[in-house]
Amino acid sequence: MSVRACGENAWLLDVGDNRSVHRWAAAVRDADLPGVQEVVPGLTTLLVTVDPEVTSAGRLRSALERLAPDADDVLDHEHHVVDVRYDGADLADVAQLTGLTVDEVVTAHTGTPWRVAFCGFAPGFSYLTGGDPRLQVPRRDESRIRVPAGAVAIAGQFSSIYPRVSPGGWQLLGHTDAPLWDSSADPPAVLRPGAVVQFRDVGR
Repeated sequence: MSVRACGENAWLLDVGDNRSVHRWAAAVRDADLPGVQEVVPGLTTLLVTVDPEVTSAGRLRSALERLAPDADDVLDHEHHVVDVRYDGADLADVAQLTGLTVDEVVTAHTGTPWRVAFCGFAPGFSYLTGGDPRLQVPRRDESRIRVPAGAVAIAGQFSSIYPRVSPGGWQLLGHTDAPLWDSSADPPAVLRPGAVVQFRDVGR
């Protein structure tokens, strides 16, 4: 692990891989360190912010460096099954890019559990990793101005679900009616970092 300053009141921990990110996030939360405000997972990094009125950034760094998450810990997070109708506008293109049939693309997307690596881009937008490596395809050459809420998509090593209408350049495989964002809930995002997501085919 390396620790770098991120502004005056935050540290960025570079831990190398996403599973380690979630182990470190759990360790920081479980340690209940004084002054910690936020613990924000990234793909290979963890951002930890501190309240300077409670403790100094230097003391937080010392506390972080003393932590030692157990590498053998089994990650225990929420598990979500998401029903998908595979009728996406880019499904045939993805089949062509991967050399798979449409049925094989769907089987590959549903055949492996995914994990929420981190969230970003828009509220409730989760980046899922761990899928079938045959589905690693580039973004579209041109982004769409309007991607509908519930669209299930892939790009690069990631899959995701658009939680609301927005622009987007990912390859659309299908759609789900599952609610992903509730502004009245705490927290409002349904798919949070570390959660396991299993896609389930409910037709075309």
